[in-house]
Amino acid sequence: MPTPRRAAVHRVPMRHPGDTAAIEALFDSGALDPAAVVAILGKTEGNGCVNDFTRAYAVQALSHMLARRLGTTAEAIRAGIALVMSGGTEGGLSPHFLVLAVTAGEAANPSGALAIGIAFTPDFAPEEIGRMAQVDATADAVRRAMAEAGISDPAGVHYVQVKCPLLTNDSMAQARARGAAVATEDTYASMGLSRGASALGVALALGEVARVEAGGIGRDWSKFSGRASASAGVELERNEVIVLGNSMAWAGDLRIAHAVMDDAIDLPAVRRAVAAVGMPLEEGQVPAAMADCLVAVLAKAEPSSSGRIRGQRHIMWDDSDINATRHARALVGGVIAGVVGRTDIFVSGGAEHQGPDGGGPVAVIARPARV
Repeated sequence: MPTPRRAAVHRVPMRHPGDTAAIEALFDSGALDPAAVVAILGKTEGNGCVNDFTRAYAVQALSHMLARRLGTTAEAIRAGIALVMSGGTEGGLSPHFLVLAVTAGEAANPSGALAIGIAFTPDFAPEEIGRMAQVDATADAVRRAMAEAGISDPAGVHYVQVKCPLLTNDSMAQARARGAAVATEDTYASMGLSRGASALGVALALGEVARVEAGGIGRDWSKFSGRASASAGVELERNEVIVLGNSMAWAGDLRIAHAVMDDAIDLPAVRRAVAAVGMPLEEGQVPAAMADCLVAVLAKAEPSSSGRIRGQRHIMWDDSDINATRHARALVGGVIAGVVGRTDIFVSGGAEHQGPDGGGPVAVIARPARV
């Protein structure tokens, strides 16, 4: 019998996108072995748009810090560890890192425990972003990450985090020089197409859709994944895939559950996800005494394309001063914070093919509440 693995998730604050002090404190205290780190997710305080370089700043800082700790190079760190930064902490959202680690466990949990799998696609050519090449490569990476996590049944997967690239003026010029046409000439629109293609790849791998048509990417909103979360950025050219699920082959007491928000104010869905990991809800909110048991909350946010929420008009798409996804992150973050009683929540904007139109998945990682 193989030695069971144990997943750990550490949530730590950041004072700015390049601040790695809280992670290094975990290393210095012995609470975390840097060699065990397989991924770091970060919510940075940028705008979450094309020119959000807080993501690249955080990746650079993390890469050099881990390289120093592990006696290797920043390039080697980026090649082997998933560093997924999501920009935008609008409203009351708090910047933070989620550090994911895997170690050997003593005995598998017969009730199932959190399992983690990581995989990467090859780098994409600019003309592949937002197209079937990205869908298929992402689906393959999800399957490999599931295999690494030891999850054979897609029902055991509760959240798939993908970091994907976007198009820039330089990359589009490179494509044109080779006589290749890109999916869009709009750099911001490329973020949505990249997220959408990535999410459809997740849906394909998990059996949530039977097939994907090239013409449906960014158009056919009836096809989506209820477990995908994709974030686009300038800091990479490949997709980085993190599969989170439960497996009886893993050790530990962490578990993950998810639900799908039908719209941005679907508070009952958040409650279902919280209840599914065994967290109590007092007067509708997780008790403050149980805060340490709630390890991480991850969600997607997207303004509905209809411009309405339950029949009432919203102005997220009409605001020329504040990007629509920034409005959505603030709104969804507030709804979730009201349930979980904390604001360091990983809410990622832009939910193309990630949940129904205007909604999105929400996942909760927790350990058993000590009552």
